[in-house]
Amino acid sequence: MRIAFAALAILVATPALAEDLVFTLVNDSSHTIVEMYVSPVGEDQWGDNILTVDGVEPAVSGDVTIADGLDVCDYDLRFVTAEGAEAT
Repeated sequence: MRIAFAALAILVATPALAEDLVFTLVNDSSHTIVEMYVSPVGEDQWGDNILTVDGVEPAVSGDVTIADGLDVCDYDLRFVTAEGAEAT
């Protein structure tokens, strides 16, 4: 099943530390996001699930920190919903 949703509505890149990337995730969909994976653009594998909550309900937003120690700001994102659908 393929779904289209705008989970990443606001990307305000503000470094919390020299290597950390902090942005606001807005779930602007009708699905609960239960997993979020990131990888630097061009990488072949996803990192670990970085969500620290059980799920991000529709219309909920919160800050996300990518603290991977890298000096990059360009990432691919993968979201998994409670129903098992994925969006990248």
